Amino acid sequence: MKTVSVSGSPRESVGKKDAKVLRRQGLVPCVLYGGKEQVSFSMPELSFKDIIYTPESCLIKLEVGGKTYDVILQDAQFHPVTGKIIHCDFLQIFPDKPVKIDIPISVSGNSPGVIKGGKLITKLRKLRVKGLMDALPDKIDINISKLQISDSVKVGELAVEGIEFIDPANAVVVIVKMTRGAGADDEEEEEGEEGAEGGEGAAEGGEAKSDTPAAE
Repeated sequence: MKTVSVSGSPRESVGKKDAKVLRRQGLVPCVLYGGKEQVSFSMPELSFKDIIYTPESCLIKLEVGGKTYDVILQDAQFHPVTGKIIHCDFLQIFPDKPVKIDIPISVSGNSPGVIKGGKLITKLRKLRVKGLMDALPDKIDINISKLQISDSVKVGELAVEGIEFIDPANAVVVIVKMTRGAGADDEEEEEGEEGAEGGEGAAEGGEAKSDTPAAE
């Protein structure tokens, strides 16, 4: 998995007043959990461009006060009006302890159902997994090359070495749905066949009528 390196500054004081001052300076108040001690620090908002404002998941090398930690983003809070980050929680991780993290999916292959006019619907763009940090992949590949219309791929059908899927096994990841255009082609074809049969019947009826002697 991709690793992003960032650095933060230890917070001299913790509280709502201090947090407001930091935000006015373009800094985000943060807390690191999971280790021997809780670490309060701040980071420039721009540092989050490769952590939050990206579809990819990542491991983070966090440097604070001369110490480096392996961490993942645990939670982020946003201002309800401006949408700016107002607080973040990080979780320290270790090579010998499994970690839970969301991994984005990547779709590959050409679906026969889509080629016939169906529409591929993505139900889950990220999957929750559990595994050691060295086993975590950059993405979960979803192959759709065998999906016909109405076929789907569920979490329980996926297997990636070294990780465990946490989402429900029956949760649909992607599905190929019928579209109006896809059904119309089949209906038109059937109607055409029925029309041809009707035409033959009418022609036969006409011939039978012509064989009947005309009334004198």
